[in-house]
Amino acid sequence: MIERQFLKNLVAAAGTALALSAAQAAPPAIHNVVLVHGAYADGSCWTDVIERLQKAGMHVTAVQNPLSSLADDVEATRRILALQDGPTILVGHSWAGTVISEAGTDPKVAGLVYVAARAPDAGEDYGALAARFPTPPASSGLVKANGYAQLNEQAFMRDFAGDVDPVKARALYAVQGRISDTLFASRTTQAAWRNKPSWYAISTNDRTTSPELEHFLAQRMQAKTIELASSHVSMLSHPDEIATLILDAAEQAPH
Repeated sequence: MIERQFLKNLVAAAGTALALSAAQAAPPAIHNVVLVHGAYADGSCWTDVIERLQKAGMHVTAVQNPLSSLADDVEATRRILALQDGPTILVGHSWAGTVISEAGTDPKVAGLVYVAARAPDAGEDYGALAARFPTPPASSGLVKANGYAQLNEQAFMRDFAGDVDPVKARALYAVQGRISDTLFASRTTQAAWRNKPSWYAISTNDRTTSPELEHFLAQRMQAKTIELASSHVSMLSHPDEIATLILDAAEQAPH
């Protein structure tokens, strides 16, 4: 009798454990994520985060920005949003914060995640805003030619991806996206973060965007914020934390 009851209790406990495990493994109600890369990068910069999100059951797509103009990058992002089958978390790194602020008004976008990203208000002169904060060291490594610009290797390795394995960082340098030299002068016509719930990952060791500016932007949009002792590319040096932030957004955003 005692043995039978023990077996019943054991089976019940095992069933509860399996149920909890299944619940933890189940993806959030919002299962679509669109990732948008910034300047001096391409969609491959999200690879480590993509792997983690896919493991969590998410449907993930990375945009390949032409970096030729804000309008072109927004259009590239909207094309990917149009392919999603429901509510979507839109994520932007660096310059792509400008892109998702413009494209994020799309009705499919349920929430916005900014990763060491710009977050201009509608019509704002972002260059003037950034000038109120310390100038990041990477700015001195910008090389312009034929209407486009890129970071030189020293600035890329030291200031852009300073906490990434050097072998990996050099590969990323080789595929960096060249930007139109007028790209950063663009102004948005809308600020999606004013009407959509937002999350922000601040890189406290950032040498490409001022951490003080990142703090200001996160506070202005009243974003749910995390801080990482990271370089500008926290999705590469802290992929676990960035993936978790995106999953939190997918769990918490209205849908």
